[in-house]
Amino acid sequence: MVEIKRILFPTDFSEASMSALPFAVETARLFKAQVFVIHIVPPLPSLAEGSGIYIQPPTEYIDYLRTEADKRINQILSERIPKDVKSTKVLVDGDAAQEIIRAVGNLQIDLITIATHGRTGWHHLVLGSVAEKVIRMSPVAVLTIRGESVAEIL
Repeated sequence: MVEIKRILFPTDFSEASMSALPFAVETARLFKAQVFVIHIVPPLPSLAEGSGIYIQPPTEYIDYLRTEADKRINQILSERIPKDVKSTKVLVDGDAAQEIIRAVGNLQIDLITIATHGRTGWHHLVLGSVAEKVIRMSPVAVLTIRGESVAEIL
């Protein structure tokens, strides 16, 4: 039998990403596993990107993003994950797909439960797909849940 003790649930806090949470929770219940809720604060580009001039984003803004992300993860843990399911918050900075894969190793994750935003066409080409990258790079099983589709218009 497959043993699943640690489940990673990545979220960008969108409703599409949250659609995978019930699957992570029910899988955790079934296997008596722990859910790790991870959010990755993306790197901010310099304010004059492409101009050759580098301007550091204000530290206060980066701190604000981290503080708000921390609050939102705490809200997920308290409001959307039942008390009978063990859960842990993970907040890191960096590229989403890379940090999710790094967390798999660091936290000894057995399963990733991730939603796909359903981007196609131009959005997929420009923005890429974190879920797709995670599927390709993951050393563990990845359960993908189709989230709400987004508009294909820029």
